[in-house]
Amino acid sequence: MTAANPDLLAADTGMGAVTLKVGDLDRMIAYYRDAVTLELLSLHDGIAVLGRGTTPIMILEHAPELKHASPKDAGLYHTAILFDSKAALAAAIYNVAVRHPGSFTGSADHLVSEAFYFDDPEGNGVELYWDRDRSTWSWVHGQIEMNSLFLDPNAFLREHLSEAGAAPDAKLGDAVVGHVHLSVGNIPAAKQFYVEQLGFEQTTMFGSQALFVSAGGYHHHMAMNTWNSAGAGKRRPVLGLGKVEIVVPSADDLGALGERMRHFGVQTADDGRTLAFEDPWANVIQVEGPSVE
Repeated sequence: MTAANPDLLAADTGMGAVTLKVGDLDRMIAYYRDAVTLELLSLHDGIAVLGRGTTPIMILEHAPELKHASPKDAGLYHTAILFDSKAALAAAIYNVAVRHPGSFTGSADHLVSEAFYFDDPEGNGVELYWDRDRSTWSWVHGQIEMNSLFLDPNAFLREHLSEAGAAPDAKLGDAVVGHVHLSVGNIPAAKQFYVEQLGFEQTTMFGSQALFVSAGGYHHHMAMNTWNSAGAGKRRPVLGLGKVEIVVPSADDLGALGERMRHFGVQTADDGRTLAFEDPWANVIQVEGPSVE
């Protein structure tokens, strides 16, 4: 179904896989497979695809020639992996805690979700989370209410970790990329690109420091902040974020987006199946239609 408003992404737009350029491919595969509990779907020519079932979530591209970015650069803040149940989330949290205990960076109850944060072995942020039912979300004047309340990870595990979830190599339930959070140079430029041009709707804003956007009334499919990266310019080729994928429901939606981006003067690469372009900080965004099995 195409969005009723031609200036917006379709309501059932979602996120696809996140590509990372990595220095140590074996170590990164081990983290996302054995700790985060994704499955290794393919490994060929230095590119590893990890996900659940047939759904890619993380794509790791071996790029040992690249160096690490500065913490103040634009790029990935975190990839947020959404689990379909608290039991599945608890299994992933437990496995990360057992295999990479030093990678935990925090947790929070965001009112719309419960989230746990980690850094992978190369410093890329990872959020593992579960959504509360949409009927419990609160919207005020068109903006969603979110917060960062205390969430005890040990209490969460005591309540939701099952015997199956604590088993070695446990991979419970389904998981997808729920949202992607970027570090950017400034919020007005992010809003102009992601809302006014790309066609997401603003769901909330934290002053001049963070913007949250979505399609179809989700709390956020993407977010941008300047907490570490205020004033950052275009990215250079470095380790970290390689590409963010967005999935639209039809070829018509893809075509309409291509026309809109060209109207705004955004340079695009269009092969008929995917549409790729860069945001103002050279983060690569690739939009594609639904996969054909």
